[in-house]
Amino acid sequence: MQDLLLPLAMTAAFGAFVGTLYRLSRRPGYQRALLFPMVGLLAGVIGFIIYRLLVMTTGAPLWLLPLLVVLQVWLWLGPFGPASRATGQDGSGR
Repeated sequence: MQDLLLPLAMTAAFGAFVGTLYRLSRRPGYQRALLFPMVGLLAGVIGFIIYRLLVMTTGAPLWLLPLLVVLQVWLWLGPFGPASRATGQDGSGR
């Protein structure tokens, strides 16, 4: 059981860290600041589940796990992420 929980916790923490870095580098002043680490945490857990499934089916290498987490955080907070709906946030002045 410890072989599963420790890597899961480390991957979730890495996802939260990447989500925080994404917030600090891409969207300064965003109003829901806690959203970024929470999405990163969720991306870490989902990335770990996908990685374990890939290991069981194809024998995926270990370097794929952090790549999955970073890719999911980027997708969930970038192109597929929450849109800024407040006025003046996108710089258009509307």
